[in-house]
Amino acid sequence: MLIAVDMSRSNRFGSVKVTKAELAAELAAVLAMSAIRNNDRVGMLLFTDEVEEFIPPRKGRGHVWRLIREVLTFEPHGRGTNLTRALEYADRVSSHKAILFVVSDFQDESFDQALIRMRQRFDLIAVSIVDPREELLPRIGLIELEDAESGEIILVDTDDLAFQREFRRLRGDDETALKKVFRRAQVDHIELRTDRPYLDEVVRFFRMREKRG
Repeated sequence: MLIAVDMSRSNRFGSVKVTKAELAAELAAVLAMSAIRNNDRVGMLLFTDEVEEFIPPRKGRGHVWRLIREVLTFEPHGRGTNLTRALEYADRVSSHKAILFVVSDFQDESFDQALIRMRQRFDLIAVSIVDPREELLPRIGLIELEDAESGEIILVDTDDLAFQREFRRLRGDDETALKKVFRRAQVDHIELRTDRPYLDEVVRFFRMREKRG
C-alpha cells in the first residue's frame, strides 16, 4: 500500500473541529494501521506542488509509527498542488503493483491523464476531503477571501444574493467536473467531510468494493 497525502496550503483550511489536513492525516494513520494488521508493506508520499517526502513501503509497527508521526508533524515547503507530479513520482518508485490512496482536496487542474495512466499500474483510490464552508458561505456582509495556494485576496459581499448563487454554481460545477474525471479514469472515489464522522463512510466504501470484487 502507498498513501499519497496532499500537504498543500488549501488543505490547512477548516471551519469546524478539524482542518482538511488533520482529517487527511488521521485517515492516513488509519490506513497505515490497517495495512500493518494485514501484514502488508505500507509507504507514504507527502506532496504539494512538488514531492516533499517519500517513505518507501515496509512492514513493522515501528515503521507505521514513523509514518503516522511524519504525516501529523510534517511542515511542507510548497503552497500549491501538483497531482500529476505526485502520481508520476509514485509510478517511478513503485516496482510492484500496489494499492495507491490519493488523499487530497483535488484543487488542481489537468491531472486526469495522469490518473488514467496510473490506473493501469495501481489499484487507485481517490479520497477527496471537503469542508462545508467551501460549499456555502455564511451571510455576514463584506469579507476578504484568500486563495491559500496563490495568496490572492478578494473582497466579496456575502449578503449579495447574486454572489451567493454564483458561488454555489461554481462549486457545483467543480464537484461535477471532478466526479467526471474519476469516472473517466475508472478510479474509485470516496468523499470525506470535516463536519461528519468518517469511519462509517470508509467502512461502507470498502464493503462496497468487497461485494463488487
